[in-house]
Amino acid sequence: MRTPLRHSIRKPVAFLEELLGRMFRVAMNPPIRRALISVSDKSGLDVFARGLAARGIELFSTGGTRKFIEGLGLAVRDVADYTGFPEMMDGRVKTLHPKIHGGILCRHDNPHDMKSLADHGILTFELVVVNLYPFAATVAKPGVTDEEAIENIDIGGPSLVRGSAKNHAFTTIVTAPDQYAEVLDQINATGATTYELRRKCAGRAYAFTGVYDQAIAAYFAKTAGDATAAETFPETITIPLRRVEALRYGENPHQPAALYSEPSPPSGTLVTAKQLNGKELSYNNLLDLDSAMAIVRGFPQAGAAVIKHNNPCGAASGASLADACRRALAGDPLSAFGGIIGMNRAVDAATAEVLCEPGLFIEAIAAPSFDAEALTLLTTKPKWKANVRLLALGALGEPVAWTEYRRIAGGMLVQAADALPDPEAEWKIVTTAQPTDGQLADLRFGWAVVRHVKSNAIVIAKDSMLLGTGAGQMSRVDSTQIAVQKAGDRVVGSVVASDAFFPFPDSIHALAKAGVKAVIQPGGSKNDPDVIAACNEHGLAMIFTGRRHFKH
Repeated sequence: MRTPLRHSIRKPVAFLEELLGRMFRVAMNPPIRRALISVSDKSGLDVFARGLAARGIELFSTGGTRKFIEGLGLAVRDVADYTGFPEMMDGRVKTLHPKIHGGILCRHDNPHDMKSLADHGILTFELVVVNLYPFAATVAKPGVTDEEAIENIDIGGPSLVRGSAKNHAFTTIVTAPDQYAEVLDQINATGATTYELRRKCAGRAYAFTGVYDQAIAAYFAKTAGDATAAETFPETITIPLRRVEALRYGENPHQPAALYSEPSPPSGTLVTAKQLNGKELSYNNLLDLDSAMAIVRGFPQAGAAVIKHNNPCGAASGASLADACRRALAGDPLSAFGGIIGMNRAVDAATAEVLCEPGLFIEAIAAPSFDAEALTLLTTKPKWKANVRLLALGALGEPVAWTEYRRIAGGMLVQAADALPDPEAEWKIVTTAQPTDGQLADLRFGWAVVRHVKSNAIVIAKDSMLLGTGAGQMSRVDSTQIAVQKAGDRVVGSVVASDAFFPFPDSIHALAKAGVKAVIQPGGSKNDPDVIAACNEHGLAMIFTGRRHFKH
């Protein structure tokens, strides 16, 4: 069927009109005459508001924000005075009014829109500054009531943000204090903002409301129905992240990479750490540092872990950090060269002296803090002093449960992270031989380490020191052989931890021959009786924990 001529002409005309309209809007940067400001987080607002007032921009505000601006000695018009409609329902209804949203959503190049404003006495708002009620912080407080949570769900704020972002061709939306300087610089330079900045702000605004809505959705999922399952695995997931920094590259130089942060990350983590020295961190540095800190965070005493390619090649704990660090480095000195070190106590001068020993090269060191003398030593004494990355994490806190996400093609795997210690009440000694007190301490240490080793995982330990690691092998026999080889003569009198059960007794025979005296493993194989019999044959003590710790 042939298209009528009038339609074939209309399409190009409509397209041209739209194209010209877009070009006009991009080129049009309306002078900012009025700003609507309504924020919960008032950090930096004093400087920003004064800067706007100095440019002759008329300020409009509500409630606590209006009082804050008045307290600065600045003129500010109350929204209720402007709309002629008072705040009501304890502040639930303040900015939800046509005289507000009309001024935000009007298209300055649309005669019909501008006539509507004139007909109804509506002013334009070229700048909107809004952040929202602190919902996530509220529900994170111990003992928060459902009523408190509900009242901290912002309604007017997200409406202002979304409306302003939609109309970014003419309206600038600011949702965070770190945007104030750039916006104010452009206003001071030209009296307006650029289209490019407004579009960037709009994108950030939608991300901002998306994170906010996800926090609310997560709260409702947590408090409705099957709370445990809903909290861990809601029907839909949005992962709210904020870029902290772009990294030099990813796992390899041809892969771009960046570090992102959760909205409220706990202290004692890499995303909140302060870098005190060294080159920029790489993707691999961060992975290895995180693995090191995951190990030492669970040690009750002072502890150090040395990581190479995301597996521990050394770890130790003891009464002093210097001693733990020395023994961790001695676990596998060859592999420790160029490694990553994590520690769970403040680095003192004695520990720094260990790290400065000749022949040692370290990529990065993470710890809660560094004493002044230790920092001086590490940044002046070794040959690698200029490049070593030193990260102060702050107080580590106890291990906490968290949700782990892993990307696969077309989707995401989600699980509860294997982050909490196992309850020893579930452990069972299944052999005739009983572990001595010293062996039991080493078994605890080995069990704390083995969960952080790539499966199939075998670790050999003695005196709370990692002596040999077998990681990532397709056969548990191979992992056992590698761990024994790494331990060398030190294997005599040691203990072994295995992240999963021994399917056959062959590895037990090999370990006993090498000189191992005790074993800890989950159990659960159909051949457990044969494995127990092999331990009894060689006089080995063995504990079944009942929990597997695969790490893929």
